[in-house]
Amino acid sequence: MDVTHQAADEQAALWNGPGGRAWVEAQNTLDQMFKPFEDLLAAVVSPPSGGRVLDVGCGTGSTTLAVARRLGGRGHCTGVDISEPMITAARERAEREAAPASFILADAQTHAFDPAGFDTIISRFGVMFFADSVRAFANLRRAARDGAELHFVAWRSAAENPFMTTAERAAAPLLPNLPARRPDAPGQFAFADRQRIHRILEDSGWAGIDIQPIDVACTLPEKYLVSYLSRLGPVGRILHEADERIRGQVVKTVRAAFDSYVRGAEVRFTTACWVVSAHASSAELY
Repeated sequence: MDVTHQAADEQAALWNGPGGRAWVEAQNTLDQMFKPFEDLLAAVVSPPSGGRVLDVGCGTGSTTLAVARRLGGRGHCTGVDISEPMITAARERAEREAAPASFILADAQTHAFDPAGFDTIISRFGVMFFADSVRAFANLRRAARDGAELHFVAWRSAAENPFMTTAERAAAPLLPNLPARRPDAPGQFAFADRQRIHRILEDSGWAGIDIQPIDVACTLPEKYLVSYLSRLGPVGRILHEADERIRGQVVKTVRAAFDSYVRGAEVRFTTACWVVSAHASSAELY
């Protein structure tokens, strides 16, 4: 098995296993925490009547539905994600809202979208997990009409996002099997390098590339902090299989490490991200 296929299989296993289920269970908390990014992406979508929008790595569908509400009867938003638990949750939400939205369970890197089927492509933290990013964005380019817009938000570096790595840094002495993050490997900080993002988009047929840093204040109810730190991310995946003694030690240690972020009933932190935009070049794709 080559490295690309192995990485793709690892991501499929993660998001269709405990990782995906944890996101579904925490969807309300995560949607609230990342609401500023949802609002940012919904605001850039203003297509004409019949606008067709694709939300890549849509998760449980919060951003997809926000865009669908903005479009109203003037268009349609489609979400795509590799996680069956999350797509199931997204479809249930859309059905409850009777929203102009639909969802595809697929890998956006390889899925056969209708050619030139979308006017706008967006993503809230959903494009950093591709096994082959150039191939993935070339596939999305084929799914976009000429001149279509691309807008996504991705994390900057781990060093610039200490809140996001607090749990693993605090837990590392207690969890010797905690996997180290691999630079440029599929994952949360895979797009930390601005030049790498530019190169990926340029090589995959996108033009007018603009990459801007953004620092956004986010909040999380303190009452959900233990659930957040013990269920999500690298630590959450390890604790899923840990015995109760180790789990208790880790949760106590990691919770204390978050004290500096707690302000009364809220956890407050700043996220360091890239806001990326481009448009579909009319040049022939190879």
